[in-house]
Amino acid sequence: MLQAFSDAWNRHDLPALMSFMHEDCVFLTAAGPETCGTRHVGHAAVGKAFAAAWANFPDAQWRNGRHWVSGERGVSEWTFTGTAADGTRSESDGVDLFTFRDGKILEKNVFRKDRPRLPASV
Repeated sequence: MLQAFSDAWNRHDLPALMSFMHEDCVFLTAAGPETCGTRHVGHAAVGKAFAAAWANFPDAQWRNGRHWVSGERGVSEWTFTGTAADGTRSESDGVDLFTFRDGKILEKNVFRKDRPRLPASV
């Protein structure tokens, strides 16, 4: 399931992503004003937050994925790459920690290395 979820991210396929999410889903972002980053609750809010990743980095990809599940918990490791509107590039390693309920993702908690953006390609 986590491989298929990752594949949907790389296709930028929001309906497919949301099909993996529990109706009571929570998404905790890597950055934001709270200790957890920014907390998004419910299908509509989580879907909007997921779509923002592609708005901010239209070529966003999560590469080199490794995934595993143990009971009601799961982990995905990846390397994020993307180009922002100003041409700067982001490339950093990260992990998602998952909690599952009823065979769906209840919580997606993102942790990503805080690496400065790389200069625009020439």
